[in-house]
Amino acid sequence: MRRTLFATLLFVTANLFAQKEPVADSLDVALVEEELSYLEDSASLNFYYLTSDVEFIPGDDSPELIEARLQQIQKSIPLHYNERIHAFINYFTVRDREYTRMIIRRKNVYFPLFEKYLAKYGLPDELKYLSIIESGLNPKAVSRARAVGLWQFMAPTGRLYGLHADWYTDDRMDPDKSTEAACRYLRDLYNMFNDWELALASYNAGPGNVKKAIRRSGYKKTFWEVYPQLPRETRSYVPQFVAMIYTMNYLEEHNFIDGEHEVVMPYDTMHVNTFVHLETLAQLTGSCLEDFQRLNPSILRNAIPDNNRKYTIRIPEFAKAALDQNRLAILDSASKVGRKELELLARNTDVSTYGRDRIVYRVKSGDNLGAIAARHNVTVASLKEWNRLNSTTIHPGQQLTIWIKQPAAGTTVVAAAQPKPATTVAPAPLTASKTYIVQPGDTLWSISRKYEGLTIEKIKELNNLSSTNIKPGQQLILSL
Repeated sequence: MRRTLFATLLFVTANLFAQKEPVADSLDVALVEEELSYLEDSASLNFYYLTSDVEFIPGDDSPELIEARLQQIQKSIPLHYNERIHAFINYFTVRDREYTRMIIRRKNVYFPLFEKYLAKYGLPDELKYLSIIESGLNPKAVSRARAVGLWQFMAPTGRLYGLHADWYTDDRMDPDKSTEAACRYLRDLYNMFNDWELALASYNAGPGNVKKAIRRSGYKKTFWEVYPQLPRETRSYVPQFVAMIYTMNYLEEHNFIDGEHEVVMPYDTMHVNTFVHLETLAQLTGSCLEDFQRLNPSILRNAIPDNNRKYTIRIPEFAKAALDQNRLAILDSASKVGRKELELLARNTDVSTYGRDRIVYRVKSGDNLGAIAARHNVTVASLKEWNRLNSTTIHPGQQLTIWIKQPAAGTTVVAAAQPKPATTVAPAPLTASKTYIVQPGDTLWSISRKYEGLTIEKIKELNNLSSTNIKPGQQLILSL
C-alpha cells in the first residue's frame, strides 16, 4: 500500500508542478485549505517528492523531528507542533515551493526594515515572518476585503494608527510607515490578551472576534483551546505563521537554495509639499519612472498632490546628485507637467473609495437611487459602480454598499432634514471612553461623531458588526 501511495503522490505532484502557474503574492486560503485536505486525507504526511524537473524534495521528516526543530528555534512566541502545523509545513516545503522561493528572493529587502522597528518597540523578532502570511512581502498587495500593503491594514485600522490614504497616496503601502503602525498595533493586541498566539489571531480576525471565541469556549485562555470557536480563516492563520517560521529557518534541510535575492536600490530622500510629477522628475534627473515606483510604492498616481501636506519622496542616489545640480529648474518643470489633467481626474473620480467609510444601507419603500445618493453626498454612478447595478432599479430590503466621505477636521455634520441649526459639540477624546451603551435614537453615524477619530467602519470592525443595525442598551467597544 505504501508503494502504491508513493507512486500516486509522485504522479499527482509531477503534474501539479508541470502546470507552471504564476506565483501569487499572497496565499489563496481556499486553495491552501483544498490542498491541505488532500494532504491530511493521505495515509501519511511523510514521503519524498520529485517534481517534473526531477528536483529532490525531502519530505520524510517525522513528527518527532519537526517538533524538535520547532523547539530549537522557539523564542518569545510559542511554536507548538500538531498535524495542522505539519500540514502547512508540507505546503510551504513541498506543495508550493515556488511561493517559498519568491519569499526567499524578497526577504532581504524587507527583513532588515522589520527587524529595526520590532527592536524599536521591544517586540519579538519572529514577528517579521507575519508579513509573509499577510502579503507575500508585497507592499502593493490588496486583498478582496480591501486590506492593503505589507501588513494588510484595513482603512479604519490604518487611520487609527496614523496611516493616511487619499486618491494620490496610501501610507498603508509605505514600508516604513506601515511597519511602524503594525508594530504599534501588535503591541496593543498583546497588551490586550497577554498572549502572542491570541494577539496574532486578533490581528487576523479583529479583537472582537477573538473575545467572542473566548466567551463561547467557556473563557478558555489559549489559542488552541479557543481554536474551534474562531473563524475558519483565523484557525489557519497561526498555523501558517508557525509553519513559515519553521520553513525559513530550515531551508537547507528542505533543499532550498538561499541564493538569488532582490536588493534595495541605493536612495536618498527629498521633502516636498507641492505638486511633483514623478515621470518628469525621473526624466530630468537621468532616471526612469520604474525606479521611482519601486522606491515609492505608496504613491498611487505617479504624482504628489498640492494639498499643503509634507511628503517624503525616495529618489535614486544618482538621480539626487543630478537634482542637486539644477534643483529649482527641475522641480519647477515637475510641478507643471500633468498637473491639470490629474487634478481634473481626481475631482471627477467619485468611484474612488480612498478616504471614505463603508456603510451598508437597506433600501426602504419609496427610495430611489437619486434620493439615496443625494442623502449620502455621492453620485448615482458611484452607487451603481459600488453595487454592480446595471440599472437604477432597486427594491425594498435590498442592501446597498455606500462609501461615504469622512468630514474634514473641524467641520460639523448636519442632517439635511434638520429643521433647526445644529449645535456644534466638540468630540470627546476617544481614549476616555472604551465602551458605549446605545441610547434610543442612536445610530453608528451619530455615535462616531461623539468621539475624536472614531468612524463607522471602526465601530463595526471592533464589534464584528455586519450591518449598521444597533439597538438601545447594546454595549459597543469604541477603542482597544
